[in-house]
Amino acid sequence: MDQGARDVEDARPESSRLTTTSTCPRLLALVAAVALFLAQPSLCAQNGSYGALPDGPQPRDVAEADPVAQSSSAANAPLPGIISGTVADTSGAAISGAAIRLSLEDSSQSTLAKTDGDGVFSFAGLGPGQYRLLVSASGFAPKVVSVNLIAGQIYAIPQVALTPSTAIDVEVGLSQTEMAEIEIDSEEKQRVFGVIPNFYVSYLPNAVPLTPKQKFKLAGRLFIDPVSFGITGLAAGVQQANNSYSGYGQGAAGYGKRYAAATGTFLDGVLIGNAILPSLLKQDPRYFYKGTGTIKSRILYAMAMSVVARGDNGRWQPDYSGILGGLAAAGISNAYYPAKDRNGAELTFVNAAIGTAGSAAGNIFQEFLVRKLTPHAGKSQP
Repeated sequence: MDQGARDVEDARPESSRLTTTSTCPRLLALVAAVALFLAQPSLCAQNGSYGALPDGPQPRDVAEADPVAQSSSAANAPLPGIISGTVADTSGAAISGAAIRLSLEDSSQSTLAKTDGDGVFSFAGLGPGQYRLLVSASGFAPKVVSVNLIAGQIYAIPQVALTPSTAIDVEVGLSQTEMAEIEIDSEEKQRVFGVIPNFYVSYLPNAVPLTPKQKFKLAGRLFIDPVSFGITGLAAGVQQANNSYSGYGQGAAGYGKRYAAATGTFLDGVLIGNAILPSLLKQDPRYFYKGTGTIKSRILYAMAMSVVARGDNGRWQPDYSGILGGLAAAGISNAYYPAKDRNGAELTFVNAAIGTAGSAAGNIFQEFLVRKLTPHAGKSQP
């Protein structure tokens, strides 16, 4: 560097001079900042903008999403409470299927529940407030209970004793559809050994009829249940082992055809016999547990239920839905079973008769044994 350049350099202010030792750290710091900026796009794109820096003021919505702020807000929220109790008659016997309508004193909205086989009911996840419970059961006078629930309280109501009613037998505060929905929810918990679906059995002698929508809902729940698919797969495996429907062949392809055919037959039977025809003919597809009387009377009742059904009007009538549903399912199956294994008209009726006999045997099994093997089976009312 010549003397003139040195003079110019010496003439510049001390603060504006850049030396090799000061320039490198600044350059490295700039590169590091750019790398950090590119590696964390979330710092560059708050609410669609690129002006926020890591240590700069955060937008309002980001500050509100702070975990500490959220936990503080959650800590200040009221804890949910529980209201539970039991319903019995004046002698202390539990009333199964009693209806409880829960509502806030200053609100028209309500929540519905029914007592289980031991007369127990429960409402969870409740906020603080003054609650009103309307308790009713068939053959009993309704009763109203008030509860002042505080935040996080577990409130056990003293046993609600209902007195017999001499008035018309009604369910106060519950529509027929609402009661049927509660019954379906209870029936969908019924599983033999806690596994096998037992949805089509009612342990309530005064069960209300199902709407067409509810009949389709119950049929759909049975068809899509994983256990139903497992049982269908097992049946297809037995058919393959016995070389039933030999036209399907063996191997994976043969098993797949048998499984598809078994699934189709099961769907036809459930959909036609338990949903379509019961809706059109206004019949209830469920088996109504008797549970009382002599052994002979219960056996005869179970056998009769294979050819008799309860109408939606409460009267007993021939089980057109079940009988015709079995015939229809057998007829439709001829469309996809191998030609040499298809049933003629005569054999279809023979198989339908065999199916009816099997239904009678199954009903006897239901009447005397299944309830003991079903953990969540409801108890019939007196």
